[in-house]
Amino acid sequence: MDFSIKRDEDLNEDEIIIIHNAKSDLINSLQIFLLNESIKSSPLKLYKGDTEYFIKINHILFFETYDNSVFAHTDADAYKSDYRLYELEEILNNDFIRISKSTIVNLNYIASIKRNFGSSSTINFFKSLKEVEASRKYLPILKEEIEKRIIKWKIEKVHKYSLESSLLQSQLSHYLQI
Repeated sequence: MDFSIKRDEDLNEDEIIIIHNAKSDLINSLQIFLLNESIKSSPLKLYKGDTEYFIKINHILFFETYDNSVFAHTDADAYKSDYRLYELEEILNNDFIRISKSTIVNLNYIASIKRNFGSSSTINFFKSLKEVEASRKYLPILKEEIEKRIIKWKIEKVHKYSLESSLLQSQLSHYLQI
């Protein structure tokens, strides 16, 4: 497989073109990755009072319903959304997961999960005092997603270390030959 990267200072927006001759796992993975990345940087139109705000999706900690409205929460604020939770589930990337009938969370901001005596668990977020409840029904799916991310992170670290180690070894052997 060949690939090339070209820089064009005249472009207003990045453009990625993939030319392939058959469907493959790699092409599917690239497509999903690129779609997720473009969604992360997309702004979502939200409201606070009479003001419209355009908040990037990756800045949102969670969405929750309250009094028949959906609110998007950042670390410091909450904004009203025109979307219903089921609509958000369709447009959000795989960084978001439903944790109850009334809440969708951004997995990237979860700092802890505290089991309660009742049927729910409390989720706390990095850099925020906000917390939400995860229902018993959704908790196994949430924990599975977090475990997948931990495993993926560990694999990426090992892979990065092995690449750096290989590079250092080749540089070292080059210098030893001189």
